[in-house]
Amino acid sequence: MPDVDVQMQVNGTTRRASVPPRLTLADFLRERCGLTGTHLGCEHGVCGACSVLMDGEAVRACLVFAVQADGTEITTVEGIAAPDGELSPVQSAFRDHHGLQCGFCTPGFVVSVTALLRDNPDPTDEQIREGLSGNLCRCTGYQGILKAVRAAADDVAAALDGAG
Repeated sequence: MPDVDVQMQVNGTTRRASVPPRLTLADFLRERCGLTGTHLGCEHGVCGACSVLMDGEAVRACLVFAVQADGTEITTVEGIAAPDGELSPVQSAFRDHHGLQCGFCTPGFVVSVTALLRDNPDPTDEQIREGLSGNLCRCTGYQGILKAVRAAADDVAAALDGAG
């Protein structure tokens, strides 16, 4: 099959390329955009290490073809921080509450938690566990990650209270 032209916004930058129809979004981000924070773990959509935001929704980049992302806005873990490099509340909480572990799964967790807290800024612990259920970490008992998400949720809720 011939290559297909695609265009998408990736972390605020327009990216255009001609890609094979079966090139995954994860491979496009890593190989064509140089954004290696999108990790490939299982390549079956089970581990969540490749999670990115596509038009604001968390998706598994290993299960989406780059051609399916044509015309969308993609945010990778590299695009979560502020343009000046200041960490997001989620990134700061992961750093401060030992949610990083080895770091391989961290980008997927950060992206998934960012989407979770955008949709539900004050989740219960049960909702946090449900929100994290699509991400696997082989290094931890998840306690640091859960603490980090709770701290980030508290920071987001406080920011919303202060803005209102």
